[in-house]
Amino acid sequence: MHKSKAGADELIALILSGIEEVKGVDINLLDLREIENTVCDYFIICNGTSNTHVNAIVSSVQKTVSKAIKDKPWHLEGSDNAEWVLMDYVNVVVHVFQKHIREFYDIEGLWGDAKVTMVASSYNN
Repeated sequence: MHKSKAGADELIALILSGIEEVKGVDINLLDLREIENTVCDYFIICNGTSNTHVNAIVSSVQKTVSKAIKDKPWHLEGSDNAEWVLMDYVNVVVHVFQKHIREFYDIEGLWGDAKVTMVASSYNN
């Protein structure tokens, strides 16, 4: 289950495309490669506006990735209540939050040493 560097870049692009497809909000890419003892290389974090929207984002990401590179999350967690869904693609972990849950857990703050890239969306929030 080893992915190449190019594989991670392609996977990130596909995940971001899946998020964009259903208008995910406040998208950040955290590069964790320079931090010791991390479980993966990248976090992608975004918001949905409701549990329905969170599930739509998760579904869109899964569909986009699966269609393009026949890959599916190694682990998926939190889709029952859809306040915080974690999608584990091994080297890339996607966190899809509802806004209030994202603010409460402050993943970006916890991983303050990570290099953060804010992803501009092609639509107005």
